[in-house]
Amino acid sequence: MFAVYAAEPSPDDPLSALRLGDRPTPEAPEGWVKVAMRAASVNMHDLWTLRGVGIKRESFPMILGCDGAGVLEDGTEVVLHSVISSPDWSGDETLDPGRTLLTEKHQGTFADHAIVPKHNVLPKPKDLTFPEAACMGTAWLTAYRMLFVKSDLRPGQTMLVQGASGGVATALIQLGKAAGFQVWATGRTEEKRALATTLGAHATFEPGARLPTRVDAVFETVGKATWSHSLKSLKPGGTVVISGATSGDATAAELQRIFFLQLRVVGSTMGTKQELADLLQFCALNNLRPQIGQELPLQEAKTALTSLLNGETAGKIVLTTTT
Repeated sequence: MFAVYAAEPSPDDPLSALRLGDRPTPEAPEGWVKVAMRAASVNMHDLWTLRGVGIKRESFPMILGCDGAGVLEDGTEVVLHSVISSPDWSGDETLDPGRTLLTEKHQGTFADHAIVPKHNVLPKPKDLTFPEAACMGTAWLTAYRMLFVKSDLRPGQTMLVQGASGGVATALIQLGKAAGFQVWATGRTEEKRALATTLGAHATFEPGARLPTRVDAVFETVGKATWSHSLKSLKPGGTVVISGATSGDATAAELQRIFFLQLRVVGSTMGTKQELADLLQFCALNNLRPQIGQELPLQEAKTALTSLLNGETAGKIVLTTTT
């Protein structure tokens, strides 16, 4: 079958490890299902895999793609939940010490077919296209958990989204607006700030700008470049929720600010299958659809990954198959 995969780890030049070509068609063992992929979204995790982060060298070659939507062998249209927990684990899958994501131990979704545990598929909502549904299992699920599970925000309070054009950030803006929060966002360019406004942000700012007032919560996926601004933007007792650090770790934790203002620093990773089901229902009730900046055929994966690597995003980048 046709697939997009990482041939080996390449920490300094991730795209040099990218390959497009034939890989063995997977067969589903007992308890797993085979999915004919229709669409999969591009995530930072794919670049980490190409760099060799979070994956053992002996696991290469590894098909990329940690989410997606497709069709089971019986014709059922499904959305994939990417967090694969231990067989005997119960409860929150993200807290399982033995959990893994697609592309870490198991081959990913940038292919004609993928296999996942039966537990990891949910029915695709009929009102979502396959490309739209493919955005839900990673970026939108991450945003949903950050906002509704981790932040403790109440409708009417003010939230700040750092870096307004990425997949998680655009999802946070749309979800926050639908849930009744006052949504502020930062963006590096006028185009990125305009996109945030189009998606529902009530106000946008340049990175590092002094805000009109401090906010109740900040949502962080950027890290080093925005960390200090995030902490300075919080009200006393406010919360910063972190699900990534694309610009690297912060150079200073600013512990004095954190303890003196009694700020809460909360980590968040992906989400549970139940949270994904709740997310899909929330989107249906509010007629929400993900912002897709680029939709490309799987054969153009290098273009898609180059855009992500260069920060040229306007929402999610999605790859589609012709299966």
